[in-house]
Amino acid sequence: AIQSRFVSKPLTMPAPIELYRDSRHICLMFTDLVEEDGQAVQANQFLVIDGDQAALIDPGGNQAFNELLMGVGREFPPGKLTYLLASHADPDIIASLARWIGGTDCQLVISSIWSRFAPHFCTGTSTEGRIMAIKDEGAILTLGKSSLHVIPAHFLHSEGNFQFYDPVAKILFSGDLGASLMPPKICGQPVPDFARHIPNMEGFHRRYMVSNKVCRLWARMVRQLDIEMIVPQHGPFFKGKAMCNQFIDWIDNLSCGVDLVSEANYMLPQSRV
Repeated sequence: AIQSRFVSKPLTMPAPIELYRDSRHICLMFTDLVEEDGQAVQANQFLVIDGDQAALIDPGGNQAFNELLMGVGREFPPGKLTYLLASHADPDIIASLARWIGGTDCQLVISSIWSRFAPHFCTGTSTEGRIMAIKDEGAILTLGKSSLHVIPAHFLHSEGNFQFYDPVAKILFSGDLGASLMPPKICGQPVPDFARHIPNMEGFHRRYMVSNKVCRLWARMVRQLDIEMIVPQHGPFFKGKAMCNQFIDWIDNLSCGVDLVSEANYMLPQSRV
């Protein structure tokens, strides 16, 4: 029923990347749902299923909606989604919110900082009783017979920012941390060489992450988790403990954001456009 409400023409789409699957628990990654026209940022979306419940992580904008809906429907009835998880409130995270809220019974899980801003994406669609505002310390959500952990990642890069850890698959869905802007076909693969991948991440992280203090606090926290995969919202992912540890070590030592700001960044403009 939900497909007939949203999709007006047949769609073809690449198969999702299977990050994890057992007899009850599934993690899927969608990477290639927006046309490569240079106008929109590539973004990854994620579906986590445990038995008869499912969560969609960072569902993205309207450009990806129809294709994502079809992809979700191949594995789970979209109308029965339990959660829509948003790491923060940027448009590439939840610009399609109205269509998911209008067509499912899911709860939007988002930082309490952004819970009153999210309805601005939903003109004409009521969000009353549909938003689960998470406090800064995070939370543990029940999903089927498993759970999803809402992990604090504030100022990496958003003021109210969360990551999502799946203890069954041992995957950390890291949002913008670890992001790199690369062609979609590369984004569905694990990073083969960490040192060679650094230039793909460095400029983004130095500009968008707030400070090394925050990076160090995050690194100290996530070293306590059993992580086999770190999967960002943009670009390829990090697979295997050794690769994940290399990424955590890099973040731990990264100078970024206000660490790099000087008087030169706060001068009155001189050029006319």
